[in-house]
Amino acid sequence: MFAQIFAVTIFLIMFGLIITERFPKQYTTLVCGALTLLLVFGLGMQLDIHLFGKEYSSLVSIKETLNIHNIFTPGFWYTAAGEEESKGIDWATIIFLMGMMVMVEGMARVGFFRWLCLKLAKAVKYQVIPIFIVFMLMSAFLSMFIDSITVILFLSAVTIELSQLLKFNPVPMILAEIFCANLGGSATMCGDPPNIIIGSKLHYTFIDFLTNTGAIAGIGLLIMLVYFYFVCRNQLKSKEAVNINWLPSPESAITDKKGFGISSVIFGLAVILLITHAQTHLSVASIGTGIALITVITSAKHAKLLLKKVDWQTILFFIGLFVVVGGLEQTHILELIASFIEKISAGNIYVMIAIIIWVSAIASAFIDNIPFAATMVPVIQNLSLTTGASMLPVMAWALSIGTDIGGSGTPIGASANVVGTSVAQKAGYPVGWGEYCKICAPATVIVLLVSTISIFMRYL
Repeated sequence: MFAQIFAVTIFLIMFGLIITERFPKQYTTLVCGALTLLLVFGLGMQLDIHLFGKEYSSLVSIKETLNIHNIFTPGFWYTAAGEEESKGIDWATIIFLMGMMVMVEGMARVGFFRWLCLKLAKAVKYQVIPIFIVFMLMSAFLSMFIDSITVILFLSAVTIELSQLLKFNPVPMILAEIFCANLGGSATMCGDPPNIIIGSKLHYTFIDFLTNTGAIAGIGLLIMLVYFYFVCRNQLKSKEAVNINWLPSPESAITDKKGFGISSVIFGLAVILLITHAQTHLSVASIGTGIALITVITSAKHAKLLLKKVDWQTILFFIGLFVVVGGLEQTHILELIASFIEKISAGNIYVMIAIIIWVSAIASAFIDNIPFAATMVPVIQNLSLTTGASMLPVMAWALSIGTDIGGSGTPIGASANVVGTSVAQKAGYPVGWGEYCKICAPATVIVLLVSTISIFMRYL
């Protein structure tokens, strides 16, 4: 009783502080994680044992939540060695994210992303509408493998640079890029943090996501190309004729030719390892560690700078978050949530899937989708116990689509949204809630409807 009350209270306080952004989010989750260890696993469980005779073990709960022992098991690094269901801190997700962050910083240092943007713009002869279409496709494709924040950071900066040279309004193009980044991120396991959490917790592979959520994202992307073209085409007209001979060459973006070649090979290797990890049995933790080591070794002179630029705030945010969610897991709150969803759906699997998609989407439009996904994974695991194991993958794809796509609905729904609109604002193109939602909210609803229908038709 007391442990559950403490766990829910700490979780709600954490969510409220994350939404209001009164404190840096990593401090919020770390402090709430510490309170979980002290109040839930310490005080709360001891009170429940003495007053109500509950069968809790504080030490076991702390061990399972911190989950450090899992790192030293063969199955953590090589999945053929055996996979055990792990609870608490998902170290595989954290190590994989750290590795990919190091790789991305290495690519950014040599000018890979700016070169790619300018190369594609030149390929379509700097025509605004073709650039618009190509950049949407590139945003979706890169976000399948690279964190969408990085994709949007560089893509929006180049979009603004091109808009100043080609004399068009960059805001519609940036909003379309943001939406496609979130859409592309839903297509693969490594495309968006919620997918990394879902994949590592439920042992799904890159190919599993690509053939399921990827297929849905592909349909959504085709529809969105048409949608954004008709919605934004009038705003993208050049205001005056431009001499393209004055535009920067793609080669000017490369700051280190040797490093550029090495970074391209490392990126290709990362893609191959992710696609084949079901066959090689290398875990995402092994892949992330290997890619990071190769990047650091081949960029020895810049190794310190690369490690310094890793988003350590996000890593700490994840650690604290997993501890808080572990408190809900150890006190069986997540089982109660699963039972509630089952009850209100009256056992109807169509209603249950619809609830998972749309509740995930609505929640992710206003709150960080990472803690929501981390909370919901154990919930759908519990739901699968009553609906059947065959329904777990379907619920996983529904959760992935809901959290990834729902975040596109508002300017604060996903990190890529915040980054893209911030870059635009700094360049003198402020994007208000009204302008953002006018373009992206209908797009979000359309893709969610298509996704819901697709899941119903394919799986149910």
